[in-house]
Amino acid sequence: MTLNRRMPPPLRPMGDFQLVRPERTRMKNGMPLNVIRAGSQEVVRLDVLIGGGQWHQTQALQALFTNRMLREGTSSMTSVQIAEKLDYYGAWLELSSAVNYGFITLYSLNKYFPSTLAIIADMLKDPAFPEKELEVVVESNRQQFLVNSTRVEVIARKQLHRSLFGEQHPFGRFAQASDYDRITPDVLREFYRKYYHSGNCSVYVSGKVTPEIIRCIETNLGDTPWGEIRQMPLLELIAPQQTTEKHVLVEKADALQSSLKMGGFMMDRNHPDFLKARVMVTLFGGYFGSRLMSNIREDKGYTYGIGAGIVNCPGSGVLAITTEADNQYIDAIITEVYREMDRMCNDLAPQEELEMVRSYMLGDFSRSYEGPFSLSEAWIYCETADLDDDFFLRSLDAIRSVTAEDIRTLAQRYFCKEKLIEVVAGKKV
Repeated sequence: MTLNRRMPPPLRPMGDFQLVRPERTRMKNGMPLNVIRAGSQEVVRLDVLIGGGQWHQTQALQALFTNRMLREGTSSMTSVQIAEKLDYYGAWLELSSAVNYGFITLYSLNKYFPSTLAIIADMLKDPAFPEKELEVVVESNRQQFLVNSTRVEVIARKQLHRSLFGEQHPFGRFAQASDYDRITPDVLREFYRKYYHSGNCSVYVSGKVTPEIIRCIETNLGDTPWGEIRQMPLLELIAPQQTTEKHVLVEKADALQSSLKMGGFMMDRNHPDFLKARVMVTLFGGYFGSRLMSNIREDKGYTYGIGAGIVNCPGSGVLAITTEADNQYIDAIITEVYREMDRMCNDLAPQEELEMVRSYMLGDFSRSYEGPFSLSEAWIYCETADLDDDFFLRSLDAIRSVTAEDIRTLAQRYFCKEKLIEVVAGKKV
């Protein structure tokens, strides 16, 4: 058979998609354990979710450094010993902090999992927060902060959040250089005592999960209660205080190009319109063949890339449009963004274009959740976003069933140009 390389392969509709669901149990101390049995390699991923993040902190950077310092030493191990042991066992450790959660992620070979988990359990239950190591970590992060603070993309993103939420809102508050000086071991211990305990954590394990691995997790993390406090914190929603300014310029005289961020409030993830609205926003600016890319990049040549998406936060969602371009093109880009909004509000999307977006989103969905570790990320997303287990099935159904009429109706409902805030960081033209 001769392969004709001039002809693209035929498009085929995606068949039934089965997402492996986690086996959910509770360990003796009440901690939820979620087991995802998938994959054939002798390796597992362990995730510990801690219900405390940026939203809960009493001062800037508290949640970030509490999580980051877990690997810097315990009562029985120094930071060097922790690093050397994990390296010896071929394990990989990631620590991160988000809006309302902290995360500990471990990748480990099955045969060494009892040894690597013992290290993680010691870090989680008995961190030392040593002052010398903290000074080094804080200074390193401060230098990165100072570098990032000069980037127009960072400047514009922070200003858009301030304009939308107000500076008293967790999403509108950002660390200043002076906040790094206020981070001390006692500040971190205060946050740790309040949020790092067995009553406020959950565990996910994925990969080739064996009964021995389950027993190991139960022994190290789920046997008896640990931590000083036993109650889960409440997430108190705070009303945004949006600015009345339509256009905000943050001038940076030496900028070679400007960063443009446009944003306005939309629905949250639990709204009935959300899933089909994601298709609408993807068609508008969510992939390489989108309306914004085709017009502003391909046709006009104003920028190398422009995108749009729905940014989610507790209690709300934000339609965000972002790009960077030469200063002289910013006004023209804003004009074209609004022109594309008008087109979507007035005209039905051609069926061929809608099918292209549908195929892209279905393919991206399949790629994102085909492996055992990506399945962990999917179900962790559901927990941290307070979504039910049928969220992904409803997402697939929305992608498959959305029509051109749905797209136009949603655009008319949610593309409100008057409510979009335009933030530009760069040189004044």
